[in-house]
Amino acid sequence: MGLVLQFVPYSEIEDLGPARRVNKLLDMAKENKIVLLGGRLKQEEEADLIAITMEEISSDFKGIELAVINPKKKENGFFDGIKSAMINKLLGDRQGFTIIGPATIVKQIKKDPDKIELFTKEISVKPKKKKKKS
Repeated sequence: MGLVLQFVPYSEIEDLGPARRVNKLLDMAKENKIVLLGGRLKQEEEADLIAITMEEISSDFKGIELAVINPKKKENGFFDGIKSAMINKLLGDRQGFTIIGPATIVKQIKKDPDKIELFTKEISVKPKKKKKKS
């Protein structure tokens, strides 16, 4: 199985309630997909995602790695501040980008002002056992 990145526009989950939104994203991560969410969850939803993940950790599901990228532009004056406030009001302060990946695949997510680095783990594939002919 190769590396699967699934882009999810925020519009796809915005009509869901907070619990269903979190569960949908977590279910994708459990399918060994790295979820690229166009937008951000509310802080309470992020906390719920982490709490639910901790409850569901097992031998099959090792947890998630989560990174939120929030583009903060320097405002160069009064009108930039008003424009930024209007965009946040219209978008519900959803500007940004969220990456959610299963801990079995994602080793680390590093972010800095110029780039995002997502490091993955080597996945060893166990060979399938051949059935003996009777």
